[in-house]
Amino acid sequence: MTSFEYRLSPVKDIYGGPMLFELDDAATVLRSFADYIADAPEQLGGFPAFQLAPPLPFIPADRHGDPFALIVGCWAGPVDEGEKALQAFHDFAPVVAEHVGPMPYPALNSAFDALVPPGLQHYWKANFVTELSDSAIEAHLVHGPKLPAVNSTVHIYPINGACHRVGPQDTAFAYRDASFATVIAGMWPDPADNEANIAWVRDYYEATAPHSEEGGYINFMAEDDQSRIRANYKGNYDRLAEVKRTYDPDNLFHLNQNIQPAA
Repeated sequence: MTSFEYRLSPVKDIYGGPMLFELDDAATVLRSFADYIADAPEQLGGFPAFQLAPPLPFIPADRHGDPFALIVGCWAGPVDEGEKALQAFHDFAPVVAEHVGPMPYPALNSAFDALVPPGLQHYWKANFVTELSDSAIEAHLVHGPKLPAVNSTVHIYPINGACHRVGPQDTAFAYRDASFATVIAGMWPDPADNEANIAWVRDYYEATAPHSEEGGYINFMAEDDQSRIRANYKGNYDRLAEVKRTYDPDNLFHLNQNIQPAA
């Protein structure tokens, strides 16, 4: 029998939501976010992104379908402190449109679900990033605005706070020194567009990979990333392969980013 224990932190209502910025301000938004989030209060979460504007009422109708830089913010402290807590994001650059305010946490957690209905085509790539350097930002500025469909997106998730207080050998997750986990999420409805949309993801990934770590978050990877499995776990791979040999020597659980049982 395998078991584990975890500690929950109660969260009911938060203050947050998406903020859209013009592409001309994307470099400033990315640099400012990277600088600010490193030392921000741990109750403050959020991530920068690129997204085609969906047809939502808080976005001007003449901007639906336009590419934007985003920040999705989440303040999990006292709700009445939320407006002040998210002010730094508003100060990065003029906000074109936003849907920010108090809401139940599940409302924010599911805010993008309508863009990802069943039946879409999917092709994703991912890397951990130690530093969001000027060269990395430049690659994002070239490829992020070329989003091929409203379903596709790019999220740059910060990794900081409690995560950095755990040693890289203490769990399977080895990239405790990373600052961001980038995901290039290609999603679109028509299989006829597969070739072009997969090319967008691959071109984007190849442009950002030289400015990133070798490994990435496995939940964000496609089937053809199996060759990166050792890099994804870095120094922990051999130990995990030994665990696999003990508990799954025949590799029954293999329909995944697969760790082979140690020989």
